[in-house]
Amino acid sequence: MSTNTQATTPSSADQSRQRRSMVGAFIGTAIEWYDFYIFGTAAALVFGQVFYPDIAPGAALLASFATFWVGFLMRPIGGMVFGHFGDRLGRKNVLVITLILMGAATTMIGLLPTYAQIGVLAPILLVVLRGAQGFAVGGEWGGAVLLSTENARAEKRGFAGAWVQQGSPAGSILATLMFLLVGLLPDEQFLSWGWRVPFLLSAVLVIVGLVIRIKVEESKDFVEAKKQQKTVKAPILVALTKAPVLVALGVAASIMGIAMAYFNNTFLLAWTTGELGMDRQVILNILLGTAVLQFVWQPIAALIAERVGATRVMVIGLLLTVLTVPFLFMAISAASATFITIVLCFQMLGGTAYYALLANALAQAFPPHIRYSGISLSYQLCATLIGGSTPLIAQWILNSSDGNPWAVAGFYTALLLATIAGVIGLSIASRKRAERDGDIYRA
Repeated sequence: MSTNTQATTPSSADQSRQRRSMVGAFIGTAIEWYDFYIFGTAAALVFGQVFYPDIAPGAALLASFATFWVGFLMRPIGGMVFGHFGDRLGRKNVLVITLILMGAATTMIGLLPTYAQIGVLAPILLVVLRGAQGFAVGGEWGGAVLLSTENARAEKRGFAGAWVQQGSPAGSILATLMFLLVGLLPDEQFLSWGWRVPFLLSAVLVIVGLVIRIKVEESKDFVEAKKQQKTVKAPILVALTKAPVLVALGVAASIMGIAMAYFNNTFLLAWTTGELGMDRQVILNILLGTAVLQFVWQPIAALIAERVGATRVMVIGLLLTVLTVPFLFMAISAASATFITIVLCFQMLGGTAYYALLANALAQAFPPHIRYSGISLSYQLCATLIGGSTPLIAQWILNSSDGNPWAVAGFYTALLLATIAGVIGLSIASRKRAERDGDIYRA
């Protein structure tokens, strides 16, 4: 009897390894998402005036969102490069490099001269540094997911993946808090130097993240794959040639995992504080509240999924989000802060139940020897093609339709429906892949 208990009960060393991996992945991811989110917030509030002052406000906002999208254009490249080395050499060291690169690029944005100081070179440098951010985060997310899930017990991998996803609301909370603080400055000081403070803080955060991340052990699945000589020379090519359907379904399944955050934190922020004339601090407070709700709700959704199934929770969450779309755009049209808050909170419950489980859904779709490359390709290609372009496309639709909110609502609904199809398709394909390879499929 005691022998059986020992065989099934995880050792304290395993539990400690799992805990360190989850904390290390979460801290690093939170810092990287903080860096990414402050750019999106600054793109909505500042960059049009600071880096594109000589064009009309609407066009300046489009230029600012286009710069924002550059980071997403670089993400699949980062995913391919870091995914290659992550599958070949291991997850941990790659994640140290991505954290340093992201922190350096973000800090340099905080030191960047404005258009008034150096002319057209200012927006050019902004685009270059934004590209470096995208390159770094392209390798970060997939590696963090694997470091956490591959060091967790099979029945806890969904929760471990959800904990990595906590980095997104944590980064959003920190980014919004920083802009709330500097937003208290008079507009002149905010535009001249206040907006730089959140970017410069990144240097301190990266040092803290590195200290924590260096202590994390390498992924057990990678160590086992290397021991069995299952690593491959070109994992990206293997993923593209041997698992193209999984990559394509992973792209579709990831749409709202990326699009929702940037629709709310970038496009919605710009729309409400610009054209609709709502108070900047009020909208930032609303976004802060929804990020806190996301942080609290995601682990609960992951625990529910352990009982009823991850795919079921993801699909139900997305369907609930579809039902909130008409109310969201009614609230925006009314420019009612209270109405917007209520609807965004309901939307957050559905959308983040799906988002909490997305990481592990992608991870279990691919075998270990191409897993880093597979999930990075899926997620980052989605970021480039759909998620990162969401603010730009939504603003273009709004401009082209003479400010008709329902045209944007149609676009938003289409993204949700495409995501639902992707989640269901990925679940079916993942199960077939697991049955073929003899893996445990838990969704």
